[in-house]
Amino acid sequence: MIKLKQMNFFFLLLLLIVSQVIFSQGSPDYGSGMKFNLNAEGTRYMRFITWGQIWVRSQQNNPGSVINGEVKNNTWDIGARRLRMITYAQISPRYLILAHVGINNQTFAGGGGFGSSGTGPSGVGKKPQIFFHDVWNEYAVIPAKDPKSGKNNKYNLYMGAGLHYWLGISRMTSASTLNFLAIDAPIFNWPLIEVSDQFMRQFGIYAKGKLGKLNYSVSINKPFATNNTPQFDLIKGRVATDNNGDAKASLQGYFDYQFLDQEANILPFRVGTYAGTKRVFNIGAGFYHNKDATKSADVSGRIEKHNINLLGADIFADVPFGVNSNNMAVTAYSVFYHYNFGPNYWRTLGIMNTSTGFDPAMPAANRTLNGPGDARMFVGTGTIFYTQAGILLPKGKSNKCRIQPFAAYTRKKFDYLDEAGNYFDAGANFFLDGHNAKITTQYSTRPVYYLRSGKNVIDGKRREWLLQLQVYL
Repeated sequence: MIKLKQMNFFFLLLLLIVSQVIFSQGSPDYGSGMKFNLNAEGTRYMRFITWGQIWVRSQQNNPGSVINGEVKNNTWDIGARRLRMITYAQISPRYLILAHVGINNQTFAGGGGFGSSGTGPSGVGKKPQIFFHDVWNEYAVIPAKDPKSGKNNKYNLYMGAGLHYWLGISRMTSASTLNFLAIDAPIFNWPLIEVSDQFMRQFGIYAKGKLGKLNYSVSINKPFATNNTPQFDLIKGRVATDNNGDAKASLQGYFDYQFLDQEANILPFRVGTYAGTKRVFNIGAGFYHNKDATKSADVSGRIEKHNINLLGADIFADVPFGVNSNNMAVTAYSVFYHYNFGPNYWRTLGIMNTSTGFDPAMPAANRTLNGPGDARMFVGTGTIFYTQAGILLPKGKSNKCRIQPFAAYTRKKFDYLDEAGNYFDAGANFFLDGHNAKITTQYSTRPVYYLRSGKNVIDGKRREWLLQLQVYL
């Protein structure tokens, strides 16, 4: 058995090896990537984007976690966080179509196709199912550039429909997974994930565009069906759960004012860090509303329906500074969420969780509320504050690698919990060729909650060490 201290040494050694590789090899310029013009002017084209993110992890599991039949306090693994492909085509100056497929979260012990289990060719974790993340059509009502004169329009409007990612609440709710500042999103920026959405998406109709420097997107959607059974909590009382029946329409939108460089909005995927290539300063706000989306029960079993109302406000800056030849830059982002899913709503979640449960011999009273493996308190009725910042260090003499240290902090205060939770992340990006080829390291901590003397409180924390290898074309 590999001890945690041994794994820590392994990670440090691997980081040193990675650093030597980075500084000894360069990468060719990426250019416009896999883009194929359909006319001489380049106004009609097709583009393909494909990427992979491989994670290497060493982590402390929540106490009593079982992995593949064994109780494991510590574990390590190598798995696929994301393997995806996007293709989109600007068929005419006014018409765009997009499709996005792929897989997520495949590990040695989970993430396999439906029905996979046990050992063998269809063993647990094997042959994950590729599915559509996005499929939509879009029409330019008022295009950004006039097709006849070729001049830019100050105001523009696009409308589309399908399984889409034009989301509300915050900038990070529509985050691109290709250019995070930290190793990943904090995930609570997607508070409905895999409940009333399909990996953040819902079927709907959207409108997006610009009013001068004001960028906007709004949509009306049909949430996916949820039918969890409400349970009464003897201590907290009513606890809302996802149960929407014949779901009412959901409404969402996000608006941000872009003071400096204007960001592209052809696609919804918002950049996490430009790594010194733009001057951006934005302030934004957004919302999500779904009527009668959750239910709760009282002690007698009487059911009440509750609306989901989610609000967010954020600020984003990505600004070069210092001597131009150094190309240094600072990236900073902060967001405040006010989430209301109904009384005492709460959810836990573990990314690429390799644990399936607790040790059967562990008394239920000793099990953490987090759940097994790397699960943490995810979202709930209450507030979340998140902030992150990074600095792009000066170019080296060889200019073959750029380094960007970063740190992030989260504070969660949920009605169901009697103690606020603090979460910390720190790491660095090593850019071989911008985001097209990069290596990211990160150290993270999470609090562990228990029911103690009638209170849901923190008793300890767990750590994890992550290394990501990313490439996209």
